[in-house]
Amino acid sequence: MTVVSIFKLALFFTLTSTLVTISLQQEQPLLLNSAEQDSVYQVLSSINSATNWRTLFPDDLCSYPPHGVVCDYFTDPTTKNVTVHVTELSFGYVSDFTPNPSCSPNSTFSPLLFTSFKHLRKLFFYQCFTQTQAFVPDIPTTFGSSLEELVFINNRAFVGPLSSITGNFTSLRRLVLSGNGIHGAIPNAIGDLANIEEITLSRNKLSGKVSVNLSKLKKLKILDLSGNGFHGNVPSSVGNLTHLLKLDLSSNGFSGKIPESLSNLQALDFLDLSFNRFGNFGVPLFLAAMTRLKEVHLSGNLLGGEIPEIWGNLGGILGIGFSNMGLVGEIPASMGLHLRNLCYLGLDNNKLNGKVPEEFGFLEFVNEINLENNNLSGRLPFSANFTAKFGEKLRLKGNPELCVDEKLSHRESVGELKKCSKPEIPNPVLFIGVSHSGLYHLHHLSLFYCCFGVSGCFWLD
Repeated sequence: MTVVSIFKLALFFTLTSTLVTISLQQEQPLLLNSAEQDSVYQVLSSINSATNWRTLFPDDLCSYPPHGVVCDYFTDPTTKNVTVHVTELSFGYVSDFTPNPSCSPNSTFSPLLFTSFKHLRKLFFYQCFTQTQAFVPDIPTTFGSSLEELVFINNRAFVGPLSSITGNFTSLRRLVLSGNGIHGAIPNAIGDLANIEEITLSRNKLSGKVSVNLSKLKKLKILDLSGNGFHGNVPSSVGNLTHLLKLDLSSNGFSGKIPESLSNLQALDFLDLSFNRFGNFGVPLFLAAMTRLKEVHLSGNLLGGEIPEIWGNLGGILGIGFSNMGLVGEIPASMGLHLRNLCYLGLDNNKLNGKVPEEFGFLEFVNEINLENNNLSGRLPFSANFTAKFGEKLRLKGNPELCVDEKLSHRESVGELKKCSKPEIPNPVLFIGVSHSGLYHLHHLSLFYCCFGVSGCFWLD
């Protein structure tokens, strides 16, 4: 064998050995360090001590984790060393699609959550703290720079001030604390969460005035403060949240005037200000400019006044809740003409009078109309086919001067109404101009056609 042949053979074995070593290194998974692994076991035991987590999951918790424990790889920018760390912890059974570790009635809150997981991005608890009281811990300032989601839902025994929860969360996108025992005022630190997209603080025991400046929250899409004890005026800075899709301030004690600045929320599709104490300033006219609205709820505020003619550009609305608002006057026929996608209309417990608009018959998608306890009168103008689709969701009782034709009197949905004493006499039928975009209001026409039952037909300019 020549020297050249020996050299080639040696080079072949060297390259083969190197490739095998690299391949083995690539196949061998990185392991969670023992301290972080032990912290996961302790946190799992605090959530459900009846389960022997170390026996059930004896191997590396990043390679073979229980559902709800998620890891990721991290590369040190200086040494280029790759390590693995826990990035998500989710507890509390939600459904078979998200079978997180279930919680026991005596679950406790482990302080290790805010000291042992430096790379944590998501922390989620659902119905975990329901009996044994768990106090909101003081979160170290060294924790939270990586946290993106902090979610506590329906943990009524999770108690403490909101100010203790907001830490150094510079990356936080979702703050969801719903149905817990969180109390106190909203801290000013909330206004510094520049990357936040959702703030849901519903159904807690929060109180006080909302004085925090929200102007910096340029990415916020959901603001839900419903079901608390807030009072005072709604801060005008809410109007600076121009990317907001949902605003829910319902079931609080907000008062004064609904701020005009809300008209800046041109992307908003859900607005719920119901069951507060807003003053007698009428239905806000600026709603007419919020053309993307899908739902608007103002029930339980004694705003008073008439229902304004604001519906021309709001054809996308699916639901309107205007119950118990002290509204007077007649129901505008324009609601039936323009709100062609409407599914729900609540105008009950007001002081509305006049007739039910015939134009409501154009609402082909509506499946619930509540007009109870008003002063409506005259003949119900709906056809048998129209009333048939409602079942019990056509609510009309409490209008003693409203009557129904004999042919509809057997319908369960109108059973509360008296029968009309006189047979129906054909009224003039108004044909309103039609274009490819639908029906136009009468005032937009220069010409319309009228037919009177026995008097013939004629044109009007």
